[in-house]
Amino acid sequence: MEQRILGQVCFEDSLKQELQKYGKNVILAYGGGSLKRTGLYDRIVAMLGEAGKTVTDFGGIMPNPTLKKVQEGQLLARETKADLILAVGGGSVSDCCKIVAMGNTPIPLGVVVTASGTGSEQNNGAVITDEEKKVKGAMWGVFADFAILDPDLTKTVPMKQVISGAFDTLSHCMETYFGHPHTCNLSDRINEAVQRSVIKNLKAIIANPDDDFARSELMWASAMGENGILKLGKMTDFQCHMIEHQLGAYTDCNHGQGLAVLHPILYRHIYKSAEEKFRRWAQEVWLVQDADEGIDFLADFIREAGLPTTFSDMGITLDDATIRAIADSTIITPGCCKQLTPDEIVEILNECK
Repeated sequence: MEQRILGQVCFEDSLKQELQKYGKNVILAYGGGSLKRTGLYDRIVAMLGEAGKTVTDFGGIMPNPTLKKVQEGQLLARETKADLILAVGGGSVSDCCKIVAMGNTPIPLGVVVTASGTGSEQNNGAVITDEEKKVKGAMWGVFADFAILDPDLTKTVPMKQVISGAFDTLSHCMETYFGHPHTCNLSDRINEAVQRSVIKNLKAIIANPDDDFARSELMWASAMGENGILKLGKMTDFQCHMIEHQLGAYTDCNHGQGLAVLHPILYRHIYKSAEEKFRRWAQEVWLVQDADEGIDFLADFIREAGLPTTFSDMGITLDDATIRAIADSTIITPGCCKQLTPDEIVEILNECK
């Protein structure tokens, strides 16, 4: 199936063209209140009406979409005989809808990105939380048939979410970069440039939220982080993501913020197992000489961006039993330069408190 990524365009023109290709019954999927508060919901509903579509709402998709929410969407899709699922929002909405679409034949899926960072619209992976089992992990659904990337739409979400999403992009890049092999290939050299771009443009957008160029660069970097290009020739790391996923399963915390707390502390635990690669990262991304200095610059950048540096900054309090449960249920990734034990993850989580 051909996937069309419509980047840096007027979303109305692109969406009108795409809607002509699908049947009458459309499920409009979205998350919280920003879509309606900013008037974007009404604009999209009007466009669907003008296109002769029958619209069924599938709202309230939470930041950490649950298996129960996926099942709700699948039932709705069957009942309405949906011809298209239109996911409007960030990665959580996209993730949820990829699995909803997969469970029904599948159903065509379109994504209008309003919160960039996850790059979810670029692949068929989805992170879903099973609340009963306390597991947050990957599932595989459909690729979006089309995805519309209009950076102007990122102005419809709060700056806190924009910043969190940009750090998620940086995290995706780092988690790929530090995977095997530790020699530097072309994918890594491109990755270094993307990381530098994220850092530069996140600083720019914090200084001036109306910087449209910075918003477009961050959206493009998000796409690059998960469209597969940076992963060519790599076994990715993603150990930090695995720890954060289980933290999220137990606390329902903000994903980007959780990664911001975890990354510097995790890297201080593992960098000596790939010190040459961490040194190159420090030199090429942060323009400093030593690996540990690069980690310090990462931590400083997190503070400068206004992201949390501890779980307490996020309003999260973890007791010993919960920390142990998170550590014991975390997937240990083969791509990480150091194979962590659950006891080491307990140490990392305690240092993050």
